[in-house]
Amino acid sequence: MTSTTPWWDKNRHADRRPLLLARNRIQAQVRAWLMAEGFVEVDPVALQVSPGNEAHLHAFATQALSEDGQPHPMYLHTSPEFAMKKLLAAGETRIAAFAHVWRNRERGGLHSPEFTMLEWYRTATDYTVLMEDCAALVALSARAAGSPLLRYRDRTCDPFTPPERLSVVEAFARYAGIDLLATMDAAGRPNAAALRGQMQALGLRVASDDTWSDMMSAVLVTLVEPHLGQGRMTILDRYPVAEAALARPSADDLRVAERFELYACGVELANGFGELTNSAEQRRRFTAEMDEMERVYGQRYPLDEDFLAALSQMPPASGIALGFDRLVMLATGAPRIDDVIWTPVAMP
Repeated sequence: MTSTTPWWDKNRHADRRPLLLARNRIQAQVRAWLMAEGFVEVDPVALQVSPGNEAHLHAFATQALSEDGQPHPMYLHTSPEFAMKKLLAAGETRIAAFAHVWRNRERGGLHSPEFTMLEWYRTATDYTVLMEDCAALVALSARAAGSPLLRYRDRTCDPFTPPERLSVVEAFARYAGIDLLATMDAAGRPNAAALRGQMQALGLRVASDDTWSDMMSAVLVTLVEPHLGQGRMTILDRYPVAEAALARPSADDLRVAERFELYACGVELANGFGELTNSAEQRRRFTAEMDEMERVYGQRYPLDEDFLAALSQMPPASGIALGFDRLVMLATGAPRIDDVIWTPVAMP
């Protein structure tokens, strides 16, 4: 059936139904694994005073009316992170959620405006344990789907082979020929001119007004990501601290942070952190992110003051968000994210 056929057409649903039943099996196996690991499943509400504070994440806005009819701006969250960290501050130690999240300006083969995020947190645990969690969950998902390989388009990946672990700095040197550390000072502050110079020397196109972050992201997407997760999964670790607004700096190098992403078949599946708990530093980073959003898009989102207050009560923790629909896609070999969502979003 063509993509223009509505998802509720009987023939198209019959084509999608095996993938959707595999989704249910995968979700059941993940829930069983989480329970065996001692996680408490929580159900964070989606309506929040702030949707998140990342410069390039766009939210869906609405209003809450008070009893006297006065409007108050509210948002559908782009991640359950703020709510779940408040639960850690309240005393929970190991929590997980299958949360529906909403991100505006996102639609395509790998993106849906509404999707399911599997997010989990461990207190008093090094963030590298989350890497082990990811490997275990991907393997059990493939088994639940009856798939010996993860697939996306013409790419495959063995879900049962331990992932390669590669730092962002190593990946940029290997796949782009760029010395990323040379474009940062000792505190991790980026130098746009230094990165622009390296890119121009390699014949890469840059715009005069590109920021360091713009250029770094462009290299990552075009030159690095296509190589990741080919044959086996890749853990892209130790992001520059300027690209890790919610992560704490690495103890051995303040230029990089305890942040990693999991890739399979060139597709980003998960984003994990050793969580930042310094509320003053978090406020500074969020404000910088919103300044950048205002510069680029002409808008900004409010800060969640309760979240910033809760950080001071939150214990050391590591947390991760995994795109559950993408995991199902790769485990079943589905070509588009809408194929593994029971009722895909119908865009106007």
